[in-house]
Order: sequence, then C-alpha cells, then structure tokens
Amino acid sequence: MEDILRIENLTKVYPGVVALDHVGISFQKGEVHALMGENGAGKSTLIKMIAGAEKPSEGTIWVNGNLFTHITPQQSRENGIGVIYQEFNLIPTMSVMENIFIGEKLGNPYLIKRKLIREKALKLFENFDLDIDVEQPVSELSASRQQIVEIVKALAKNAKILIMDEPSAAIAINEVERMFTLIDGLKKKGVTIIYISHRMDEVFRIADRVSVLRDGQLIQTRNMEGLTRKELVSLMVGRELKETYPLRKLCLQEVVLEVEKLTGNGNKQISFSMRKGEILGIAGLIGAGRTELAKLLYGAAKIEAGRIIVNDSPVQIKSPGDAIALGIGLIPEDRKTEGVFQEFSISFNVAIMNLKRFSRYSIISSKKVKDTAKKYIDLLRIKTPSKDQLTRNLSGGNQQKVVVAKTLAADSQIIIFDEPTRGIDVGAKQEIYKLMNSLTEQGRSIIMISSEMEELMGMSDRILVFYEGKLAGEVQKEKFEQEYILELASGL
Repeated sequence: MEDILRIENLTKVYPGVVALDHVGISFQKGEVHALMGENGAGKSTLIKMIAGAEKPSEGTIWVNGNLFTHITPQQSRENGIGVIYQEFNLIPTMSVMENIFIGEKLGNPYLIKRKLIREKALKLFENFDLDIDVEQPVSELSASRQQIVEIVKALAKNAKILIMDEPSAAIAINEVERMFTLIDGLKKKGVTIIYISHRMDEVFRIADRVSVLRDGQLIQTRNMEGLTRKELVSLMVGRELKETYPLRKLCLQEVVLEVEKLTGNGNKQISFSMRKGEILGIAGLIGAGRTELAKLLYGAAKIEAGRIIVNDSPVQIKSPGDAIALGIGLIPEDRKTEGVFQEFSISFNVAIMNLKRFSRYSIISSKKVKDTAKKYIDLLRIKTPSKDQLTRNLSGGNQQKVVVAKTLAADSQIIIFDEPTRGIDVGAKQEIYKLMNSLTEQGRSIIMISSEMEELMGMSDRILVFYEGKLAGEVQKEKFEQEYILELASGL
C-alpha cells in the first residue's frame, strides 16, 4: 500500500520537557492506524504537529508527496487532513447541516445558500448510508450521532486523512458499533484513519496497524494480525501488568451513606445505602441519570425531594461547600470545565478544595501546599517537570490525576469517581485501581460511575443500574453478568 502521510525525525521540545523525540511513522492509504501509549507518551503532541497546531522543533512531515518542516493549519486542511478531537466542536443550537458547512462560502442570498447546504448535507449522509435529519438541532442528537456529525463535517472538507482522538470517550457502549460501521465504510473509500484510544477492545476491532509511543519515543509499529493484548500492553508500559483488576480484602463496615427517595436533576425516587470501605458501581447508558445523581450528592444540583443521611445524621447539601464539609468529594466526568483550574498550577489545584488545611490564622503556608502537591505527584505518578506547572500544559490523563489529587487532599471520606479512567492509559488505569483499593482499605467509600462494563464488574462490590432517571436494579457481585446489567440499563 502507498504512504499518504509520513513523518521523519519529528521532535518537539518544550522548556524542560522533550515531548517527542525523533519519531518516524508512515501511514498508508485506506488503513486504520492506531496510536497508543501511556499519558504523556507524546500522542497529542504528534497529532497537533500533523494538524499544524504545533511547530516541530526538528523533523519533516510528508503529505501526498509534499514536504513540510512546519505545516500550518490551513496547509494541513488543504492537504486533506481532518482532526476530530475528544471534546465535540459543534454549536448545539445550530442544525446538523449548518454545523457541517459553518464558515463555508456557498452562495447568496441566504435562502439559496440554505437550500444548497441542505442538498450537500443530504448527499454526504447518503454517500455513507447514514440516516440523520440534517435540519435537526445538534443539541437533540445522541452523543454517537454528534460524533458522526463531526466525522461528516471533516469529510465535507475533503479529508483524506482523519485523525480521531478518543472518539468513543463520550459514547455509550451500545452506540460505539455505529461509529465502527462508519469507519469501516471510510476505509473502503480509501480514507486513512489515525485512531487514538486507550480502549484495547476497540483497537483490536478496527485497527490494521498500531504504533506505540513511550516517553516521547516510538517503541514499535506492528501489524494487528498476530499481536496479542499482553504484547501490546507490554509495549505501552515497558513492563508486564499481571493483574488488570487488583485484588483487595473486602471488609465492609458500618453504613456511611443512605439515600432515601432522592428526587431532582432528572432523577426520581432514588434509594440506596453504602458501607464504609465499599466500592459501589453505578451502571447505565448515557442520559440514564448517573452523573445527575453525582451532582445531587455533591450539591451541584438542587434536591427537590427525599433526604441524605451521612454517618447516621440527616444532612442538608445545598452546595459543593456543604458536601466537602461533610467529607464528600467528586471527581467529575468533565475534567476540563469542572475538574481543574486550567490556568493555575498543580499546587494551586491540589490546595483549593481545603484551604483551611493549609492555613493558620488565615495565612496559607506555601510550604504545606507544595509538599502536599509533591506527595500526590509522586503517589499518582503525574508526569510534569514541576509542581508549579500550569495544569493546561499537562496531558489529558495527567489532568485527570490532578483532579484525583485535589479530591484526596481535601480528605474526602466518600468519593464519587465519575468516569475515573476516561482518557487514561492502561498503566495509569492500574494505578487508579490500586489507589481506589488503597482508599477503601483506609476506610473511605467510593461511588464509581463508569461506561466500561468490564471495569465496573472488575472493581465494584455491588452495582446499581440506572434507567431514565430511575433505579432499575441492584446486582450483587456474585451475580455480575454483562448481558444482565445491559438488559437492566436498557429498560428490559
């Protein structure tokens, strides 16, 4: 097969950090080429340089036979490169067709333009056998259909190389196959897909080849055929991971949290209890009410009815401040807008939830703050040149670890992990799992919301299943079965 894109000796040096170190990879026409590696391995830096968002310190990029030492965003688009980032880049209030052709000059007056973009949008969707109402507002679409709109938007600009960064992160497990079907169709039409994902099952399902990065260096490019999951994990982390879900001693103690007929934020009549030292899993499809429950418990959404009992005492939680004072912490699903202060340092983020702990007579001890930040940087293996590094300069997975550090530093006893390993590599997942087990052994309790069924069943002591804002069922560990849990989650 012919190379449509080739990078040679690509290097990127930031102050104090070599993010990418003389990497060379070729991408062939009509293949799905996966990029894998731990957080901070250099994947995001690599795709930013291909897309023109970052300038290489050294090296070359060949696209369609054209040589670039630095490709601009416009040159990248002109050479058929499209990028679909993890966070959707759509305008919710606008229709599907308006989002696809936003910024395009397709003629005047407005009525002619509207008719033209409708016809063009319909043709695009027909070409890929997709049934989506092009006049429907994007806000009314499911996450998987919004992802498809992002893909079609890139194809409308004649993308021949499509970079997909964690494309299934916001998609429910039952909707991912729809996206895979579209990817299969794109391959047949000769489109090259560069696919970044931490989900092993996805990579083995759709990729033809995989390139593994570690600490900014290319470790190996391999054909997927004949490659085992164990070999791929070993390439990524440089060591053998023997236990996917580490074992722990289950020693449940007294009830620390009771929820009675809790109603609000779209949820209705939710009742359950949780014991000290327990990991309580929450399953359900996107929109089932899982994150909505987390926000009720954390005081980020208004409780309309029902009550919450913490350590045998009824409590009023009207704000996150109330929750934090009661020892309830939240590691939110959306780390960028809800989890961290992007423009501030790691040290600032670690201290911000419990300033009293770091102050005396209203004076904050910078030494205490920095010592605590260093403690969690070491504990969670946050890849950073300094505890004073701005959080926005960290990789997505390392930002997630800062959110965890912030919550632990606040001494939370009941911790809600909402999609705790989203966007985190296989090695870092193990660290998070071991940390969760360690927290429960210390007597803390965890509510874990996850869209990864294997993760839920591997880590939870019990699983509560949500469906359309209601509790559809409770499953004990000895009865964990993926098909049964999905049936409950689907309202069957």
